[in-house]
Amino acid sequence: MTQQGVRWTAEQVLALAPDAASRKAGSKLGTAGPWSEAGSSGGGTVWGLCKGSGSRPYQTVVDVADVTGPAYKCTCPSRKFPCKHALGLLLLWAGGDGAVPAAEAPDWAEQWIAGRKRRAQTKRAAGSGSSASGPADPEAARRRAERRAERVTAGATELERRLGDLLRSGLASAEQAGYALWEETAARMVDAQAPGLAARVRELGAIPGSGPGWPVRLLEECALLHLLDRAWLRRELLPEGLAATVRSRVGLPAPADGPPVRDRWLVLAQYDTVDAKLTTRRIWLYGAGSDRTCLLLSYGAAGRAPEPALPVGLALDAEVSAHPGAGTPRASLGERFAPPAPAATRPPGVTTALAVARYGEALRDDPWLDTVPVTLDRVIPTPDGDSWQLADADEDSALPLSPAARTRPGLWRLVALSGGAPVKVFGECGHRGFTPLTAWPEGAGGAVTLC
Repeated sequence: MTQQGVRWTAEQVLALAPDAASRKAGSKLGTAGPWSEAGSSGGGTVWGLCKGSGSRPYQTVVDVADVTGPAYKCTCPSRKFPCKHALGLLLLWAGGDGAVPAAEAPDWAEQWIAGRKRRAQTKRAAGSGSSASGPADPEAARRRAERRAERVTAGATELERRLGDLLRSGLASAEQAGYALWEETAARMVDAQAPGLAARVRELGAIPGSGPGWPVRLLEECALLHLLDRAWLRRELLPEGLAATVRSRVGLPAPADGPPVRDRWLVLAQYDTVDAKLTTRRIWLYGAGSDRTCLLLSYGAAGRAPEPALPVGLALDAEVSAHPGAGTPRASLGERFAPPAPAATRPPGVTTALAVARYGEALRDDPWLDTVPVTLDRVIPTPDGDSWQLADADEDSALPLSPAARTRPGLWRLVALSGGAPVKVFGECGHRGFTPLTAWPEGAGGAVTLC
């Protein structure tokens, strides 16, 4: 990354886009036309001036060699990170056609880089000072945890009563009551400091009247919510791993407590989900040495892209630590020893039949698990009536695509990449089907993002 000849691909740049609109707008700015005074340094900084609607061009600078991931600065008013100008500049740089030559950084770009370095040094110094001062009062922390557990227990008990009332009055009453009933119940769970229960209640509210078979789906989700309630109320009787999973599903925070695992982690996929209050970023990593797949979760306010942002297909030399829970893939990113760099690594794949078996095994440890990460080897996207499936090229088996995957533009990128030939696909496999996130063609070729 710090060498002038090592550049990202256009796919890796576009994988950083916070949404489809930014991806489209950034692609239009990936040509030399709107840019002037563009340049890059051996230290991993890319800059340029982009002509906008005003009289003064926007100053855009990107640090692609920071070990914490790419960082962006642009004088445009956009609140998206990266903005369309940063994406366009990176696409121009990724083209490698001389449009972004090696040069000395202008003062405005150099000042931003220097400021980032100063802030990083200050943060490291503050971190060293806080660790030297010792941990917080453990007794006070214990009392806070006990008080919160009592509130969650009260909320779970109330939720059990409400589920019982629903079943006694009949599922048809859920459609008549409307969404307000569920929102009020979810608000009570928030008051009980159980955000996990609140989220599941809101999901229940979207089921009534959602199409044929909704009473069956509602009953299934009510049963899972009842199971989670009962598991919390009797958590002292559960094995520690399952108890940790229950605490996580209810919404109690648990810091990563696993030993740090240093590896060369391939970035398999990155995508954001957005609701009215929160943006959630999911990044899937695969450790080439540990043969382990893990999930990084980060959050930001609605309309703000969380950090970090890691380009798909690159690899980073870093440590990760696992979060508690039976079979949970979640981990936290620790120390990073080098910036993300291009890698030829691909995760090993399995058959479609083994992918389904892997999901079934995972449910024994976490009954509330929606999906598991899986890489499928040698599959072909194939029409299946009004839907699509991934057919195993070497076995008589297939996986249906999830409803969400059928409506994404990534489906057509996958079909075009395959062209009827087998491909390797990474995605999430669950009870609704398989959601492709990244694909690789047979033989040579880089990762293609599908989300």
